[in-house]
Amino acid sequence: MSHGKIFKRIEGSICAPQGFKAAAVFCDIKRLGTGKGSEKGRKRDLGLIVSDASAAVAGMFTTNQVCAAPVKLSASRAAKRFARAIVVNSGNANACTGRRGIADAERMTETAAAVLKLREGDVLVCSTGRIGVLMPMKNVERGIRACAPLLARSATNARQAAEAIMTTDTCRKEIGTELKIGTSTVRIGGICKGAGMIQPGMTARHATMLAFITTDVAIEPKLLKHALRIAVEQSFDRITVDGDMSTNDSVIALANGFARNPRIEIRDSKFGIFQAALNVTCLELAKMIVRDGEGASRFVALHIHGARNAAEAEAAARAIANSSLVKVSWCGGDPNWGRILCALGYSKAKVNESLVDIGYAKPGSREMLFAFRRGQPTNLALKTLARVTSAPEFELHVNLHLGRAAFTMWASDLTEDYVAFNKGDVSDPATLGG
Repeated sequence: MSHGKIFKRIEGSICAPQGFKAAAVFCDIKRLGTGKGSEKGRKRDLGLIVSDASAAVAGMFTTNQVCAAPVKLSASRAAKRFARAIVVNSGNANACTGRRGIADAERMTETAAAVLKLREGDVLVCSTGRIGVLMPMKNVERGIRACAPLLARSATNARQAAEAIMTTDTCRKEIGTELKIGTSTVRIGGICKGAGMIQPGMTARHATMLAFITTDVAIEPKLLKHALRIAVEQSFDRITVDGDMSTNDSVIALANGFARNPRIEIRDSKFGIFQAALNVTCLELAKMIVRDGEGASRFVALHIHGARNAAEAEAAARAIANSSLVKVSWCGGDPNWGRILCALGYSKAKVNESLVDIGYAKPGSREMLFAFRRGQPTNLALKTLARVTSAPEFELHVNLHLGRAAFTMWASDLTEDYVAFNKGDVSDPATLGG
């Protein structure tokens, strides 16, 4: 897959850029038979991502006031200019674990730094899994020591790291991108996880999602932070599965300069090329999360047009995308525009019912099927609309006709499987989730 002549998709994800290695192991962090995720057996649950040299670092993290110990530690380290490595685990969120949790997060970075012969401050840490459970540190430390000798730059190792961060995910999520900056070949790789507790918003909201971006571009650390913020705002911050914000969400980027391009600085004309590639990398990963939403059967691209301003366009989109009634109608393939209008009405966006258009389209199609136009239902047959809304993917377009602002979100439906998956049964600990 290519994006014009600027960049193309490649294999290898986080190990595609020069100077990056990864590895992953199973060390029984969740403890087999103790809840969702453990039924996957000896799935790898701890990983390392390491740069061969000091790398510019950027990070964006959950804005949930109750944030996990790894978030607190990594946010402070990502605010610095450089880092070298990330240690990450699934099976335990290390959230709401008090002083012990902070100490355990620090021990994870201490152990990784010792075996990798790095400074502790150059190691970031991320965790995902059940909240309120203390980390089994003997298992974790054993896993880090076993993982370090396995580090390699290979597509296999990248896939294993992508597997290690999965919890309720049903598939790995990874991507690699290659582009030219001047005469230099630059690569960007990414992996992420997420399927439930998804409503990211690193700048304002959030999801149980982790994403790790590696690139061999030479770029000023301050500019990498700027670029990551832009990319996240256009991708991870625009998805929703269930509207919940996690305690652990993290997106971390490392850029080690091994591509040897002229270093990108604030006013560099080449920045736009890199930004576009980073945007696509993050957006493709974000869409993978929605498509793998817990129990999801529909992937919906929701486009708001004609709002008075950007804030109102976003408010309208989020009201629709997070409405339980709208989402269950999507599950049934029902083009229920009444529920969409209802969600618009209670959003913080200005809405004039007599001006609103609601239409459906196949992905990428210019042919719009309007269910509601200028305050009136159309005479289009329900069966005709349902042929679009019953498909696994479709687009929903809502035009408020009050201005020029627009906003796009990507959302899933809400199914019986989501409820069954998340309700749990206290008499059966194996059913309990994160």
